[in-house]
Amino acid sequence: MQQKQDQLTASDNVQLFWRAWEPDTPARATVCLVHGIGEHSGRYEHVAAAFTGAGLAFHAIDLRGHGRSEGPRGHTPSLTQWFDDIELLLSRTNPKKTRILYGHSLGGALALSFGLHRPEQLNGILATGPSLRISADVPPVKALMGKVMAGIWPTFSQHSGLIAADLSRDPLVVQAYIDDPLVHDWASSRLFVDMVAVGEEMLERAADFHLPVFLIHGEIDRLCDRSATEEFYEAIGSSDKTLHIWPTLFHEVHNEPEKDQVIQEMVEWVLVHI
Repeated sequence: MQQKQDQLTASDNVQLFWRAWEPDTPARATVCLVHGIGEHSGRYEHVAAAFTGAGLAFHAIDLRGHGRSEGPRGHTPSLTQWFDDIELLLSRTNPKKTRILYGHSLGGALALSFGLHRPEQLNGILATGPSLRISADVPPVKALMGKVMAGIWPTFSQHSGLIAADLSRDPLVVQAYIDDPLVHDWASSRLFVDMVAVGEEMLERAADFHLPVFLIHGEIDRLCDRSATEEFYEAIGSSDKTLHIWPTLFHEVHNEPEKDQVIQEMVEWVLVHI
């Protein structure tokens, strides 16, 4: 496995940290990662190793306001800007080969939304624990503040309130998350409002979604509502759709004790769709 890193210039001149893991032989396809809120692409190196081991390239950016990318922590100015950043990520891949967009949590919802609005750039979507509806308790005052401030002070930020222990049953994963200097728990009012809006639109317009899709959700996900993923799956317009609810697993299915099995089924799904 070979790794490359670079800085990509977004449409508004924000610098986005990009990295790629490439197999030792020419890649059969490329999987592009959109990570979740507060984290960064470096937490997916073990996932990348599994894909490259199967002859697949694995590319990622740190979302703006996350990891090593520029921008106020936890802020994106608009949904369109998110889409443009994802498009920039895809631009570094070979358009003649299969391109799968893989998103987790917020990234899962963004990947699905990108597939709804710009499907011509993709061959399929892989989404784990997508934030189509939040299951974590958001204090009413915080939710109201986010909605009000989004229109007048979009960069106004609050702590997300994410509880690290809800990510995984593996205590080593939880501690590594807590100790990671590139992880943060900030969310701007604009990001919060757009995140909710993306989930609502995907549930309302599921019948308009026609790309091949593989949805994975942990049964005991306390952060993103499993039932919303099930609702979306039932209403999807695509005939090529798969859903796997993993019993007893928490939010980060790729970081659970059963992670090898979870990641392997992800790899196998991509291989079938080349």
